[in-house]
Amino acid sequence: MTLLQTHALTARYGDFQALFGIDITLEAGETVAVIGANGAGKTTLMRAISGVLASAPEQILFEGQPIGALASPDIVMRGIAMVPEGRKLFPSLTVEENLLIGAYGTKGSGAWNLARIYDLFPILKERRHSPGTALSGGQQQMVAIGRALMSNPKVLLCDEISLGLAPVVIKDIYAAFPQIKASGASIVIVEQDIGHALKVADRIYCMMEGRITLSGRSSEVSRDAIHSAYFGAGVHEHH
Repeated sequence: MTLLQTHALTARYGDFQALFGIDITLEAGETVAVIGANGAGKTTLMRAISGVLASAPEQILFEGQPIGALASPDIVMRGIAMVPEGRKLFPSLTVEENLLIGAYGTKGSGAWNLARIYDLFPILKERRHSPGTALSGGQQQMVAIGRALMSNPKVLLCDEISLGLAPVVIKDIYAAFPQIKASGASIVIVEQDIGHALKVADRIYCMMEGRITLSGRSSEVSRDAIHSAYFGAGVHEHH
């Protein structure tokens, strides 16, 4: 079943057009990765789906219903939760309070609760009474993921969750994804790192300058095809 889809989705910031007719789909039980360089429009796409940016109603469908014009809280209520870029924890609150906020206003039934989050990320249990600001970047990212899961979403949107983190920490965070998937959540991951994206995703979409330049099953798209879709034809990566 198609859980989430966009139809010719466009987005603007004032005079600047950030998205040009984006069509993506997410099937129930699937993990989809959206990759692309900085400024490709990936975060704008996440902001549109999560209701931070308003769209025309029919440009985004969730479970067959038009949700493009709904505000963020309504989108969360329907079952789409976002792990925002930059983590955005409430600094004055403890780890546990930050997690509990994720369940606020939702029906609260489902696979995820505090105990399950602490099983997923045991370090958070140890640090549960610490303020969000006292945590490392990786631990903050775990809180941000846990907070989104606390709403028991049908769709989890993860925006650049490995940004600025050490490789060993990124490995720990991505190690949680099989369990998140097993809980029944379908996942959209936005990544600059092609390797991480291919490891966890069933399918990938590559974006460049607000357009989809490639889509396919992770097991079937070649690195060369991704490279040209990511950087554009005739552009070579400089090391």
